[in-house]
Amino acid sequence: MDKQKLIDLMNEDLETEYRSIVQYVTHLATVKGAEYMALLEELKSHVSQELEHALTLAEQIDFLGGTPSTTVPHVSGGADAKRALTADLELERNQLERYRERIDQARDLKLDDVAEAIRPILQQTQDHVMELETALGS
Repeated sequence: MDKQKLIDLMNEDLETEYRSIVQYVTHLATVKGAEYMALLEELKSHVSQELEHALTLAEQIDFLGGTPSTTVPHVSGGADAKRALTADLELERNQLERYRERIDQARDLKLDDVAEAIRPILQQTQDHVMELETALGS
């Protein structure tokens, strides 16, 4: 792997963060049910954290000499609460795996500063996965 490939992969990560932001906003507006009220409050904090993740990734992409992506992938709709939250969980699990890979790849390229910038994103994504799994009884 070279630095350009890492930039390309980080741009894909950035696009998943954009998707998360839009998907969470949509689901916050459409998920209904008393059993989800506490989780919805938590998801509001996820939105701001996802924005922080996007900013961090964009800054790191620029630092590496790349141009941050502006593409937002297709966003899953919220037909019902359980399906919407399951889509959120799947996206977070995917991001979790990607960030684990990205940290290893940055370290392999001796880009320890980039790896350290991604580590807090990984930790918050782990928290998001655990919160959604708990809410869904997974």
